[in-house]
Amino acid sequence: MVSLYPLVQNEMIKMLKKRRFLVVVLILAILIPMFTYAQMKVAENYRKQFGTEDWRVTTQQQIIDYTNRLNSNRVAEEWKKILRVEVQRLQYALEQNVNPQWPSGVTFMRDFVQNSVSLFIPLLIAVMASDIISSEHSTGTIKLLLTRPVQRWKILMSKWVTLILFVGLILLSTAILSYLISGAVFGYSGWNMPVLIGYQLIGDELSTANVHAIPQWQFILMEIGLAWFSGVIVATLSLMVSVLVRSTAASMGIMLATLIAGTILTNMVSTWESAKYLFMVNLETINYLTGSIPPVPGMTLTFSLATLAVWGVAALIIAFTVFTRKDIMN
Repeated sequence: MVSLYPLVQNEMIKMLKKRRFLVVVLILAILIPMFTYAQMKVAENYRKQFGTEDWRVTTQQQIIDYTNRLNSNRVAEEWKKILRVEVQRLQYALEQNVNPQWPSGVTFMRDFVQNSVSLFIPLLIAVMASDIISSEHSTGTIKLLLTRPVQRWKILMSKWVTLILFVGLILLSTAILSYLISGAVFGYSGWNMPVLIGYQLIGDELSTANVHAIPQWQFILMEIGLAWFSGVIVATLSLMVSVLVRSTAASMGIMLATLIAGTILTNMVSTWESAKYLFMVNLETINYLTGSIPPVPGMTLTFSLATLAVWGVAALIIAFTVFTRKDIMN
């Protein structure tokens, strides 16, 4: 009987030989400077618009701007809900003397990971994971692999463990590259800057009863942990699709279409309560830390984590059941 470790080692080597991880790193290295430049231009526009670098003045001006929008009949009610919450958050930041837009490489990294967890990072994961089984059908290497004295469940388990490791590598690469590249523009300080968490949304009101400040490094660890969990679920579902579909193109197409559709749904499903049970709608777990409005009213961090876990377990059961019983040799 072959142990799991050499199988995982073999899968890691195969994944690296495909050079898709290198492609992922190159994509990050190209896109992050673009986002950094965009962030720099936004900061410059703020300074020009408000004529000062005092964050309290710019925050007060933002509150005034959002309040004016709330009084406009042209703004949809859904956007007004978001604006009301944002006004309350900014007012609380002023009261606690915490700059909500501290410009630094650390803050850029924090915001980049948060904004990427719903689509960008899952797409990178899906690109790497969707063909982990289907590509071996296309090349015929799956037959060679199954001729070895290894139980099928161990083969699939080694592939799943490999995907979990690569999810961590993708997130680590994202965090390091965003910090290093943006830090060259904004500076590398800010690790101990306070970040407010513990917001609770009750109806349309933002409760600050449990709000407290934590160091930014601690928030980033929490953020990456939640992003990793969401990424593992996407990788697990990609593994299931790769088992069910023999075509690499079809496998990738299904996952990419599902993730993109999920992003669209997240912005449209506030009145479709059943949509909260879709895994795509629950990927933005980091937003719960900052008190953002959930896609469907009533959703909480616990609910989203539990929903994602159910999808992940179900995908594993289906993948292992089909892979161990499927007639792969023909």
